[in-house]
Amino acid sequence: MPNISIRGLDEEAADALKRAAAQKGLSLNTYVVDLLRRSVGIAPVERLQLHHDLDTLAGTWSDEEARELEARLGAFEQIDEDLWR
Repeated sequence: MPNISIRGLDEEAADALKRAAAQKGLSLNTYVVDLLRRSVGIAPVERLQLHHDLDTLAGTWSDEEARELEARLGAFEQIDEDLWR
């Protein structure tokens, strides 16, 4: 398997690659090889991750709260035939 040296990589980019590899639990080499394979279209692109960064700001509902809302909104799902004549 051939080796490739990357020259001229600035510290900021190197640090960002190291952080990204660490976040995924991969070695820097494995992460960069995967990144290169995906960028040239020979490996599947990762699906977008669903983030919950703003949940505390926007709020979240428990399953019970969601069921209660659906029950209360149920009346809006019914069509009043007299109004549509």
